[in-house]
Amino acid sequence: MTYTKYSASGNDFIISHSFLEKDFSQDAIKLCNRTEGIGADGFVVLIPTNDADFKWLFYNSDGSDAAMCGNATRACAHYAFNNGLASNKMQFLTGAGKIESIVDGNIVETQMTKPVVLKEEFDQEGFTWYLIDTGVPHLVTIVDDLEKYDHDLCAKMRYEHNANVNFAKIEDGKIFVRTYERGVEGETLACGTGMVACFIRANKLGLVKDTTFVYPKSNEELTLSLKNGNLFFKGAVKKVFVTEI
Repeated sequence: MTYTKYSASGNDFIISHSFLEKDFSQDAIKLCNRTEGIGADGFVVLIPTNDADFKWLFYNSDGSDAAMCGNATRACAHYAFNNGLASNKMQFLTGAGKIESIVDGNIVETQMTKPVVLKEEFDQEGFTWYLIDTGVPHLVTIVDDLEKYDHDLCAKMRYEHNANVNFAKIEDGKIFVRTYERGVEGETLACGTGMVACFIRANKLGLVKDTTFVYPKSNEELTLSLKNGNLFFKGAVKKVFVTEI
């Protein structure tokens, strides 16, 4: 099969397409291995559907599936357009519902799924948390210093609440984020749904405007917007290489 590696804000994915819907979890484990495979945070297979331009099967690097991944939606939209699977304005199905994306060169904007607040703010381990589902569940805490990010604490919170864990700092109306991701079981350079969760929390607290810049650990600049109650996530993607195995 032919595989394409993409980077979206430092979040990297291996993408392919197939006419066969099956369990690709073992392929994900092998391909995402960073020493014996291609290496990536996730593996995505695009397959046909009658309900949209295509449907995705998304796997974390450990072979587990995930309903949604914001950065992957942008990478997959770019891949689909450049491989003739969809026009530059497309709809596709994820485990969290239908996604709409627009491709403009290497810039892709995605309309995200409707967020669901799972738990209002609560205190634990010396931090104030907020639990929200932006396609997948995310814990968010707003801090004055991102060096307060703690791997062991994130792992503990991740398993206790079955959620990704985000530390966010607000500075000059911009959001800076560090994220611990399920499936990767560690910090990643970027997490789209995590950045969205942090934006929703900061916006609700009146700390940022309805359109703001957000920066993950990779320090790439992305834009999050709230328009008529809908969330939009925009930024650049990079096709790294294409290979056959």
